[in-house]
Amino acid sequence: MIRFESDYAEGAHIQILNRLLKTNEEQTPGYGVDDYCERARGYIRKACDMENADVHFLVGGTQANTTIISSILRPHQGAVSAITGHIAGHETGAIEATGHKVLTLPSDDGKITATQVKELYDTHWNDATHEHMVQPGLVYISHPSENGTTYSKSELEELSKVCRECGLPLFMDGARLGYGLAAKDNDLSLIDIARLCDVFYIGGTKVGALFGEAVVITNDDLKKDFRYMIKQNGGMLAKGRLLGIQFETLFEGGLYFEISKHAVDLAMMIREAFVEKGFSLKYDSKTNQQFPILPNDVVDELSKKYSFSYWEKVDDTQSVVRFCTSWATKKENVEQLIEDIKNI
Repeated sequence: MIRFESDYAEGAHIQILNRLLKTNEEQTPGYGVDDYCERARGYIRKACDMENADVHFLVGGTQANTTIISSILRPHQGAVSAITGHIAGHETGAIEATGHKVLTLPSDDGKITATQVKELYDTHWNDATHEHMVQPGLVYISHPSENGTTYSKSELEELSKVCRECGLPLFMDGARLGYGLAAKDNDLSLIDIARLCDVFYIGGTKVGALFGEAVVITNDDLKKDFRYMIKQNGGMLAKGRLLGIQFETLFEGGLYFEISKHAVDLAMMIREAFVEKGFSLKYDSKTNQQFPILPNDVVDELSKKYSFSYWEKVDDTQSVVRFCTSWATKKENVEQLIEDIKNI
């Protein structure tokens, strides 16, 4: 079975494994205060062109989302998100478990707009009984979105402007950030994201690392006591150097961006094959996730040889499925899939 159902099916990039093996018997302080973590922070600050950014390494995406959101919100506040946002539907109520409601906005493509945020904010504060309702306290977005779509620089600038006018911190989930930055139509850089967001994280779990996410806090008001929150939310790794070594390896020579581009290039080959065969795409994703609309008999036929994700039902005869490439996807496997698509 050739697997295209996720971008975290493989272990880790060989350079990371080699570095972990080479340093295995070194003794270092714990909890992320070692030299490897400090060097990794330096590389990330340089990539963001923000020397005063705080950089913290957490174990996984759900811990990053929960820790960031719960550290920002007061007890009566909630997180604004697209209805398709990861925190709204794929984290088992982790945000709600901290006592904070997820305030969802409708979205066809996985993104939300500055206009939507402003309307939600105004609707809340213009209601005479607003103190009886959950107050919007921050805005959550992801780049790429759950549907593989990305924010343009102008869209993020508009969102950032509205959030700052309304006093709402803007938080970007970057679990797949590398693939968003490598997207064919992307015009955002890490420098733009650091400038326009109050906090974001750089995903490692899905982009070459064994595990781990690098949280970058650019808003000084959000930095205080964040390590306390990491510990309280179960995100602080005792052997913290394991995270530092991984992110140092990913960022010291541009490996993170190189392997992200590899995944996107292969995904574009898959996209082109489906389009050339006459199949439509549910979302206009230029990232490593592709969502073709296929007849159910084609889905069944491809499932004999390939593993991919069912996304949603279109009608009684068609379904949306997801093919997902990764930093480690083999080109020959993609070429084999393309040949089978041509022969459908």
